[in-house]
Amino acid sequence: MITQPQAAATPTPDPDEERRRIQTARLLAYRDDGLLVHAVAGKIGKGLPPVPSTLAALLVVIALGVAGLLKPGPMLFVAPLVVVLLVLPTAPRDHLGRFDWLTPPLLRGTEFLTVILVGLAADAPKWLLFVLVYVVGYHTYDTVYRTRQSIWPPAWVFHAGLGWEVRLLIIGAGAALNILLPVLAVLTAYLFVLFAVESVTSWVRLDKASAQAGADAEQDLEASPEEAQEAATGEADKG
Repeated sequence: MITQPQAAATPTPDPDEERRRIQTARLLAYRDDGLLVHAVAGKIGKGLPPVPSTLAALLVVIALGVAGLLKPGPMLFVAPLVVVLLVLPTAPRDHLGRFDWLTPPLLRGTEFLTVILVGLAADAPKWLLFVLVYVVGYHTYDTVYRTRQSIWPPAWVFHAGLGWEVRLLIIGAGAALNILLPVLAVLTAYLFVLFAVESVTSWVRLDKASAQAGADAEQDLEASPEEAQEAATGEADKG
C-alpha cells in the first residue's frame, strides 16, 4: 500500500532545558565578559563558584581601601589584578545555582568600586570617573533591557567594549604608571562612542523593522477577500 510521505517531526525542545539555557545566556551577558575571559574560560576546567569568588573580590577591594593601602604607585595595580584573578575563573560555570543571579550585580559593583577607589587614589578628576561609571552602567542597562525582550546585543559589542576585566587592568596599569588621566579620557570617550552608537543604531533598526511589520499587517487587514484570493492565486501560479 502506498502511503503519503510524512514530514520528519521536529523534536520539541524541553521547556525546562530551554529555560535554563536562556537564564545562563542572560547572566553571562550581564557579566559583560571580554576577550580575555573568553580566551581563558575554556582552559580552566569547571571554574570557581561565581558568587563566593566575586564577593571575595569585592571584600578585598573594600579592605584595601579601608586600610589605606591604595596609594600612588604600583600598589594601584593590585586591586584590579586581584579582582581579575578571583573573578575570571568563575566564567566557565553555568550560573544556575540558587544565588548565582547575584553574580552580575556583585561584579558590576566590584568593578565600579575599584574604578572609583583607584581613580581617587590617583587623584583623577571625579567628574571623569562619574562619566566612565555612567557609560558602563548605561551599557549594562541596555543589555538587560534588550535581553528581557529577547533582543540580544551582538557578541562583538562585548568584545569591543573590552569587558570588565580588560577595563580594570587598563585603569590599574594607567594608575600605577601615573598616566591615569589620559588613559581614563581615551577609555571613556571610546566606550561612550561605541556603546551609544551601537545602541542607537540597533534600536532605530528595530523600530523600522517593527513599523514595516505593522504596515504589512495593516495592509493585509485592509485587503478585500477578493484581493487576498487573487494574491494567493498569483503566488500559487508563480510557484
